[in-house]
Amino acid sequence: MTILKITTETDAPRLEPRLPHGTLARRGLTVEYDVEHTPHMATIQVVLEVELLKAADRVARKRKINRSALFREALRAHLRRLETLDKEARDREGYVRYPDSLDEPEAWNKVADWPDE
Repeated sequence: MTILKITTETDAPRLEPRLPHGTLARRGLTVEYDVEHTPHMATIQVVLEVELLKAADRVARKRKINRSALFREALRAHLRRLETLDKEARDREGYVRYPDSLDEPEAWNKVADWPDE
């Protein structure tokens, strides 16, 4: 997660290498940032259409998350959807292979414990 905190300072140095980690100062603008470091993540390169990238950036800005977080969230949702579709396809295939018989509900009615009306 990247957090940006922007403040203005009138006497800030142009670029001071001795500033604390995560702070940049340049001509009256101080930017403080923290980057979440997770050792189990990998950096990748993805090629996208320009309009898709712009749309992703708009959504990320609106949701106040960074682009990487948006892509991780979208990929997880897509993988869950694919898993659900796969399970539904297996269920359909099972019902085609072993369809319910017409007398099955009657067999269940014989063993069901229905309340007295």
